[in-house]
Amino acid sequence: MSEGEGRVFLRGITSEQYGLGEQRRRQRAAPRVRLAGTVTDDASVAHSGDEPDLSRTWWVLGPGDEPFLTQTLQSHFVELMPGGRNHGHGHQNEALFYILEGKGYEIHDGKRYDWEKDDLVVVHNDSHHQHFNASPTEKALALVIKAKATWMYLGLIQQGRQGPAPEGVGPREDWSRLWTPGVQDKKKVVKPSDTRWEQTRDGKVRVLSAPSRSDVRAHSVDVLQQEVAPSSRSAKHWHMADEFVYVISGRGHSLHWDVEAEIDDKYYARVATKPSRWDFGPGDSLYIPQNTVHQHWSDGGEPLVFLSAQNRMFKLLGYDSVVYLEDAPASSREVAGATSR
Repeated sequence: MSEGEGRVFLRGITSEQYGLGEQRRRQRAAPRVRLAGTVTDDASVAHSGDEPDLSRTWWVLGPGDEPFLTQTLQSHFVELMPGGRNHGHGHQNEALFYILEGKGYEIHDGKRYDWEKDDLVVVHNDSHHQHFNASPTEKALALVIKAKATWMYLGLIQQGRQGPAPEGVGPREDWSRLWTPGVQDKKKVVKPSDTRWEQTRDGKVRVLSAPSRSDVRAHSVDVLQQEVAPSSRSAKHWHMADEFVYVISGRGHSLHWDVEAEIDDKYYARVATKPSRWDFGPGDSLYIPQNTVHQHWSDGGEPLVFLSAQNRMFKLLGYDSVVYLEDAPASSREVAGATSR
């Protein structure tokens, strides 16, 4: 984000031609790995009232980035200093916080939710929320993943810390009357003990947020954690949704086979014969464009562990299939380790 330009909440698509092939080519040409420490936006546009001694926010993926990758998913970090907090604020979009370090708590609509390392915390849609570090000596760090631009596209743009209501309006009504019945009874903090490791066609995974996790109050972003054994690999697979990957530990690389559309009597897919390779390490972020065949490899002497996120809207639009071109290798040792935590 350039100085003085403000934040890009939703990026437009314009072209002098009906075909948008050039836009797709530019997206594919952009680097797909953002190294640990990358800051694409310092959140200077009053994100949550950051104060250096209390909290800090910085973005790594969003619609205002140059080069542009995606706006189906956005990601940023929230760091809370020892005993720190940020200012309470609200936005209509939900946000998922994966706790990387520390322990603390949230206040959502006046209710407290405690969290610690490796928890997934859901800030529900239309929530007034504030984050607190419970430790007087240790910092807390969270990776935030959201599909904010989806809300913006739908015109759900009410956010901030508004003051008194304007003139000409009636008394307060309960906003939650518009929500799906029963949604307030769902889980807001997903702990490791609430999940289990499973051996799947893609390898060893645990699901934190997905349509199958109907007990979790998340509607827009699907998140799983995956572990790839040293010198092993995930499945080689293909789905329409793009994907954001954050490397928690280990080193590896991702192979991407871009897919071209041939629109003839119907849509046909033509997969690249040679993949591009993208190397990464702890703290790095990887982006996988829409409609890309991909596979992850663990290169170091320790397991590769990462978070993977997708915008659930793709499933609602009819793209809920995953095509497995190669399964991940099955291992009795990995299966034995797929136990509840």
